Amino acid sequence: MGADLTIDWRQAAASAMEWWRDAGVDVLVGDEPFDWLAPEPADQVVALPPPSHAPAAAPAAPAPAIPGETLPGTMAELLAWRIGASAPEAGWNTALVPATGPADADLMILIDCPERDAADSLLGGAAGRLFDRMLAAIGRSRADVHLASLCAARPAAGRLPRDMEARLAEIARHHVGLAAPKRLLVMGDAASRAILSANVIEARGRLHPFNHKADTQSQVVASFHPRMLLERPVLKAEAWRDLQMLMGGSK
Repeated sequence: MGADLTIDWRQAAASAMEWWRDAGVDVLVGDEPFDWLAPEPADQVVALPPPSHAPAAAPAAPAPAIPGETLPGTMAELLAWRIGASAPEAGWNTALVPATGPADADLMILIDCPERDAADSLLGGAAGRLFDRMLAAIGRSRADVHLASLCAARPAAGRLPRDMEARLAEIARHHVGLAAPKRLLVMGDAASRAILSANVIEARGRLHPFNHKADTQSQVVASFHPRMLLERPVLKAEAWRDLQMLMGGSK
C-alpha cells in the first residue's frame, strides 16, 4: 500500500477549525432541519435554584503568560535548534526544512513556509523557479543570499497557525538579529507582519530600519511572495520596483 504515512489528526483538525473560523463560520449546522425557536419539552426543562443574595464571585484572574524558551545565542546553535526536536514545529510529524545560504550574507530573505508542491525545501516548485529568476535579475543567486522561513515546515492549512504566530515572529526577529544582514527582503504578508508589524501593501514603497543588539541596522524591504506573483502576474512590475529599492537601499 506504499509508505506508511502518519497523520497528526489533532493538528489537521485544529487547522481546519481555524480555517472555518477565519471564513466566518460561528455555528455548526447538520443535515436535518432544526426548529431553534421551538419550546423545550417539559421533561427537559431544568429548574433553576432560587436567587441568592450572596455577592457574585469575582471572575478568575487570567493565568500569567508563560515566558518563551530562551533562544540559542549563536547562529550555528539557532540553525541546528530550528530543525531539532525542540523546534516549535517538531510535533507536526513532517520533515523540518533548514535555512539555506551563507549565514553572514549581506542579503537575507524571509518567507512564510515551504511550498505545497515542494515541502522539502524553501521556495521550491513553480514559486521557487520564479524566485530564482528574480534573484538573477538583480545579479544574485541562492548561493550568496541567506534564505529563511518563519515556519520550518509547511502547516497543514498552508499558513501559520494563529497560536504560533507570535512565537515564530520572535524567533524570526532573533534570527535576523544574529545574521545582521545589510539588507532584508520580507516576502509575503506573514513575513512582513513578523518583522514590520504590517502587511505587504502597508509596508511597501519605503525602506524600514531594523536595529540589532550590536548597534547595527538592516534596511528592510517588503514585497510580494512569488506565489502571489504567479497568481497575479500584474504585480510583477511592482515587485521589480521593490527589488530595485532593495539593491539601492544599502551602499
